[in-house]
Amino acid sequence: MDSVLTLWVYRIVESVGEGVTDLKPGDHVLPIFTGECKDCAHCKSEESNLCNLLRINTDRGVMIHDGKSRFTIKGKPIYHFLGTSTFSEYTVVHVGCVAKINPLAPLDKVCILSCGISTGLGATLNVAKPTKGSTVAVFGLGAVGLAAAEGARIAGASRIIGVDLHSKRFEKAKNFGVTDFVNPKDHEKSVQEVIVEMTGGGVDRSLECTGNVNAMISAFECVHDGWGVAVIVGVPNKDDVFKTHPINLLNERTLKGTFFGNYKPRSDIPAVVEKYMNKELEVEKFITHSVPFSEINKAFEYMLNGEGLRCIIRMEP
Repeated sequence: MDSVLTLWVYRIVESVGEGVTDLKPGDHVLPIFTGECKDCAHCKSEESNLCNLLRINTDRGVMIHDGKSRFTIKGKPIYHFLGTSTFSEYTVVHVGCVAKINPLAPLDKVCILSCGISTGLGATLNVAKPTKGSTVAVFGLGAVGLAAAEGARIAGASRIIGVDLHSKRFEKAKNFGVTDFVNPKDHEKSVQEVIVEMTGGGVDRSLECTGNVNAMISAFECVHDGWGVAVIVGVPNKDDVFKTHPINLLNERTLKGTFFGNYKPRSDIPAVVEKYMNKELEVEKFITHSVPFSEINKAFEYMLNGEGLRCIIRMEP
């Protein structure tokens, strides 16, 4: 039988299934789109968060043990989206895909740490690891990119260059530590050439948060030779091909990838919540809208129109 639990509105455990020993009804948790079984080689490794059993699987849509959905409507199954299906009053989730958190943490704030904010923050702090006084370029100033910039600010970067096709985003990005802004459309040269000239050789660290393969290439080619590190955060199209001249690698630039900021959901996310509780991390500035569940389509409109960073969906009676 699967180790599962049921979550209520605002992610409070309603009941637990057979085999669940580390959670109980009433616990506050964050559902995570990827998981941590704690038993596989990846979970036991200090270098990986790619759980063999519960890593993100967009095709699965059912519970692991019996291959069936726990939801139906008029006799027809409704499949589990990303293993969480949180756009519902109740949901059923594998125990490995929830992180137990401080019950004093406001769920209507810290819920955004279960996805994009942790992804960008961790990409910077856990993978790029900029040092105090270093220079950082962030490609894409959506929620993930701004979280990456926030990580650079927390790390003490002296210069954070934001790259985006929408110049109107720069003003908001200043609140996350971005000091310079580059819109590729404003230049005849490639954006990597522009950044290399701006910084006298390239940035120390770069993070690509768009999923656009050309931005990935630019992020890699704009880091300084000898010590520059570029981190790919965005998810590319399945047919995309990353191309760069091998000399960029021979000149001691480093290219890395990351998934969910290299955070292990159950082991690490509770500590990220504590950063918020200790006022080391602001999450309110990432929240631009709050809408009731009955108006959920408004949230999608905000996203598609580029009007918001993160929208909290309120479950209301």
